[in-house]
Amino acid sequence: MNSLVDFRNSKNLKQREMANILGVSLTFYSKIETGVRNPSYNFLLKFKSIFNEANVDEIFFNDLQHIS
Repeated sequence: MNSLVDFRNSKNLKQREMANILGVSLTFYSKIETGVRNPSYNFLLKFKSIFNEANVDEIFFNDLQHIS
């Protein structure tokens, strides 16, 4: 399960729409969503300012909790 995909789907948005809302290219957004790229600090700040109800740790860093 990919939390960013789940979050986007919960908002009934397509990747292109989400990229536009966040002010990034579709390619950049897609790479973050698929795990090819890590989100930059600026991306996370913008994401949180737009979706202030979102739990950024849960969406982007959930997998880190499983590392021992």
